[in-house]
Amino acid sequence: MAVGALSWFLLSLVAIGAHAATLTLQSPRFTISASDASQLRSEPISLAQKPSPALSLGSSDVLKLTFQVVDKEDGKGVQPHQTFLRFYDAATGEEGIQPIKVTPGGKAKFELNMARPPSSLPPTTADPLKVTLYLGSFVHAPVQYELFDLVLPPSQPPALHADEASFHVRPEIQHTFRPDQKLPLKVISAFFTILLASPWVVLLGMWSHIRPQVPHLFSPNIFPFIATLAAFEGLLVWYWVALRLGQVLLYGAILAIPTAFTGQRALAALNERRLGKSSK
Repeated sequence: MAVGALSWFLLSLVAIGAHAATLTLQSPRFTISASDASQLRSEPISLAQKPSPALSLGSSDVLKLTFQVVDKEDGKGVQPHQTFLRFYDAATGEEGIQPIKVTPGGKAKFELNMARPPSSLPPTTADPLKVTLYLGSFVHAPVQYELFDLVLPPSQPPALHADEASFHVRPEIQHTFRPDQKLPLKVISAFFTILLASPWVVLLGMWSHIRPQVPHLFSPNIFPFIATLAAFEGLLVWYWVALRLGQVLLYGAILAIPTAFTGQRALAALNERRLGKSSK
């Protein structure tokens, strides 16, 4: 039901458009004048055939276009809801739209001064522009008229922006990397490893002769302090392996509390031992 109603409505619109009154132009005419107001060319425009040769304007010439929009049936002047000229370059595909003001009586006038061309003109080349008039009305069928071909002086290319080159594809950057570092022979690595470890061998050998005595190292007053110091060393190793600086500062601040407490107890125990107050 809905599809049938919609189809009937569209067919009704087509029928109304087919029987709608048609707009036409009465007394269309163009005039080309020089900068000193001398007339170079003036002809009526035929809606069936474009003027020949094509219209041509110099850098200071003026084109005037006049016409009256009338109802094709009764010949009365009509003011369309939309009236504009289209300048189209078939070679480049560029186009420009220029609205035209029409009086209530249907009379219209358009002037193109090449000394001050409107911004609606497209970029021009040596190829002519196709000038078409479009008329639109709510009570008349829309219509378009191919008026004439217009040759204009070629437009100047736009000035290049200072950053124009930045908006185009640049050559690919070729990165050059150094070759991978060659590892030394395992024999050489082993030699230097032993060389670096040799001081520790000497130190252990000297300790074996001196035999330092630490009888109270594992006493309950000193060993906790030694354990917290070892924890600090482990924290530094952990930082070198995985931790970040902020984490190290946080864990170090927490570990500093028991370290200070156990260190005070260890110093107090050593002081008592030196004074002979404790044998622990």
